[in-house]
Amino acid sequence: MNRSILMLALVAALGLSACERQPTVITVPAPVAEPGPAGPQGEPGAQGNTGYTGQTGVQGDTGATGQTGAQGDTGYTGQPGETGDTGQTGETGKTGPGTTVIVEPSPPPQTN
Repeated sequence: MNRSILMLALVAALGLSACERQPTVITVPAPVAEPGPAGPQGEPGAQGNTGYTGQTGVQGDTGATGQTGAQGDTGYTGQPGETGDTGQTGETGKTGPGTTVIVEPSPPPQTN
C-alpha cells in the first residue's frame, strides 16, 4: 500500500512537470499618462466561495495483544548438611604467681 501511494505521487509529479510550459513575456510600450482628477472608488468585489475540506483519513486497526508467558517451575531445595563433631576440651592452665588472667569463652560457630 505504501509503495503504491509513493509510485502514484511520483507519476503524478512527473506528469504535471512534463505539461508545464515556460510563459512567453511580451512587453507592450506603456502610453504616456496625463495626470487628471481622481475618479470615484469602485465597489468592492464579491467574496469568493470557500474551498472544500478534504476527507478525514481512516483509523488504522489496533494491533493484537501478545500472549502471557508461562510461569516457571519451582527449583529443588537442597538437603540439610550434617552436624560436625564436638571438639575436645583443653586442659586447665596453671595459675601464675599473683597474676589473674581472664579468658572469655569463644562465641559458638555460626551456621548458615
